[in-house]
Amino acid sequence: MIIGIDASRAVTRQRTGTEAYAYFLIRALIPLATERGHRLRLYFNQPPPPDLFPESDCVEQVVIPFPRLWTHVRLAWELHRRPPDIFFTPAHVIPFTYRGPSAATVHDLGYHHFPQAHPRRQLAYLRWSTRHNGRIARHIFADSQATKDDLVQWDGIDPAKISVVYPGIDPELGEVSDADAITAVLRKYNITPPYFLFLSTLQPRKNLIRLIRAYAASGVDYQLVLAGKKGWLAQPILDEVHHSSFTIHHSPFNIVLPGFINDADKAALLSGATALLYPSLYEGFGFPVLEAQACGTAVLTAATSSLPEVAGDAALLVDPLDTKAITKGIQRLAADPLLRHELELKGFENVKRFTWEETAVRVLDTIT
Repeated sequence: MIIGIDASRAVTRQRTGTEAYAYFLIRALIPLATERGHRLRLYFNQPPPPDLFPESDCVEQVVIPFPRLWTHVRLAWELHRRPPDIFFTPAHVIPFTYRGPSAATVHDLGYHHFPQAHPRRQLAYLRWSTRHNGRIARHIFADSQATKDDLVQWDGIDPAKISVVYPGIDPELGEVSDADAITAVLRKYNITPPYFLFLSTLQPRKNLIRLIRAYAASGVDYQLVLAGKKGWLAQPILDEVHHSSFTIHHSPFNIVLPGFINDADKAALLSGATALLYPSLYEGFGFPVLEAQACGTAVLTAATSSLPEVAGDAALLVDPLDTKAITKGIQRLAADPLLRHELELKGFENVKRFTWEETAVRVLDTIT
C-alpha cells in the first residue's frame, strides 16, 4: 500500500506543537510501515535536510517547490497525477480539489471558543480548513477527546469517523540533573533562578496577560520567563510585559522574554524551573504540560479543554479566566515544596501514557 503524507510541516526549523507532531509521527511511522510492507510517499515544499528521517527503501521523498498556494495547486496536481492509495495530512489541510481516499489529524478548534484571539483572515481559514478536513477525509484523528467533542458539536462531524489518538512526546526529552548544564543554558538566555516558566508561542490564546497580572499580584520573589516566539496578535502581551516591568517591585529581574528556545536547550530550561505555568485558554492537546512533566517539573495549567485530560492528576489545575485563582496557584507552588515534589513524581508516571510508537500504531492500523 502506498501512503502519501504531507510532510511540509515537518521541515520547519522552529517547531511548535503541530510541526513537532508531523515530524515525530512520520519518524515513528517509517520503521513501522517498512516492517508491514507499506510504502510512504512524503511530499515536501522544500528540500528536507538529509538526516531529517531514518533511511528506508520503502520511503519516497517527493520535493515539489512552489512559491504560493503549494497545497491547493502544486500538491493537488501531484496527488492527481500519481495518486497514493491513501493521503494523510498530519498537520495541514487536504487539497481543495482532491477527492481520493484521505485521512487528517485535527489538533484543536480553539478558534470557535476564542475567536477574538485570532486575526480575521486566519480565523476564516481555520474555520474553513478544519470543516473541509472533517467532511472530506475518510477518517479523522483527534488529539484529545476534547477535540473530538468540538468536531462533533461545532462542525457536525460524524463521531464514528473520528478516533482519539494521543500524540507522544520527544523520546529524548528528559530531566537534566547536571547543574552546570542547566546553568549554561540559563546564562545563554539571561535567566536567573529561581524562576517560573511559560514555554509556548506568545499569542492571546495562551492567556498571557492574565498570567502576567497574576504573577505581578503574587508577590513571589521569582522571575517569570515567557519563552517562545511571537505569534499573531502578540503586541498587547508585549505591552503588558513592558507595563508590569515598571509596576512589579518584588523582584529586580521581573519578566524575561528569551524568545524561541532551541530544542537542545529545552530540557535544561524546563528542568531548572520551579514550575511550568500554562493556564492556556484552550488547547487541543498541550505539549508543554507533558514536556515539563518529563523533565521532572511541577505544572500549573488550566482546568478546561484538553488540559485536565492530558495532565491527569499530575498538575495543579486552575480556572484560566480567574486571575486570582492563577495568583493563588503561583503562591502555592512557590511556598510548598512538598506539593511540587508530589506533582513531579506523578508527572513522571503520567508521561508514560504518551509515546509516538503507540501513536504510529493507532494511525497506521486505521488508515490501512
